[in-house]
Amino acid sequence: MNMIRTTPPRPLDVTALFPDLAPLARTATRLHPRPGAPTVHDSSVGAPLLWPADEPWPYCDEPHDRRAPLEILSPDDIRRLRRVGAAVAERLRLDPEAPAWTPEELETAERLRAGRPWFDGPIPLLPVAQLYARDVPFPRPPDADLLQVLWCPFDHAENAHPRTALYRRSSATVTDVLDAPPEPPIVQSEWYLPEPCLLAPEPVTEYPNPLELDKELRDQLGDVSRWQTAGDAWDRRYTVAPDEFYGNRLAHAPGWKTGGWSRWGRTDPEPRRCPECGTEEVPLLTIASAEWQSNTDSWIPEEERAYPAPPAPGPGEFTLIDIRGGHDLQLHACPVSPDHPHIGLIQ
Repeated sequence: MNMIRTTPPRPLDVTALFPDLAPLARTATRLHPRPGAPTVHDSSVGAPLLWPADEPWPYCDEPHDRRAPLEILSPDDIRRLRRVGAAVAERLRLDPEAPAWTPEELETAERLRAGRPWFDGPIPLLPVAQLYARDVPFPRPPDADLLQVLWCPFDHAENAHPRTALYRRSSATVTDVLDAPPEPPIVQSEWYLPEPCLLAPEPVTEYPNPLELDKELRDQLGDVSRWQTAGDAWDRRYTVAPDEFYGNRLAHAPGWKTGGWSRWGRTDPEPRRCPECGTEEVPLLTIASAEWQSNTDSWIPEEERAYPAPPAPGPGEFTLIDIRGGHDLQLHACPVSPDHPHIGLIQ
């Protein structure tokens, strides 16, 4: 970890106004991924994994819908297009009057966007995240200090998002590292290839989404007069919908994180029962399309309020992942056993 990101203090102590929320507090760890050059020994997003050389690389052998991709690109195609885009952005930053594209850049982009032939065979999974327990807490057996998350870069019929796979292992047992893992010949979307990022983990306190609270607490959150006792810390623009002030500013952090509470909104809360034992699964990892949006900009780290953030296509879009038009993919794990199947949920 070579950087620090600090969440600004919340505008008010929500448990002082609503004491019944205090027992519901949970710790989440914001990951704050930012573009970098991670190695296999780093906690990271979209970077090489500490993968044993003698362990087979995982593949997806399910059918993939050839009608889905708008452009059939390889991971290398996407990386080259990103390099061209970054060169264009940097040139215009230095000289706003400069040509947007050079003839060579246009030729390269057009050639790559022409796409590649369809591929019907098994698809090697792509690295999504690697978390060392020394950096990021996560549910794990005593003999594992490493969580590795991979996915198939195609939507799958049963859930309409990339199918994920989780691996927990002891880093000390990996003495011979696989140095050239296979890559998919094609991917469904360039937004399913994460940009390599280093992490700056930071613990924060979260509370449940309003939809997960009982009626009494929801009624309390809807009482504007109680919010008004907070004085200037209360944003009067939320007078019509005070629960949105709670949800956007106080309840849960946006962006990539482990633990905490589930974010709802695309759907109402739904059971996340472990397919193996029936236990309610808990949030493990949130794979976010953006680190913040306009309604959650109070969570922008203090360091990026004072100084420009690294270049990104949009606010907080550092990993270059997009889940179905700006949503998050939340992975939930069984608290009884890490060997039980996990659940993916889009919100």
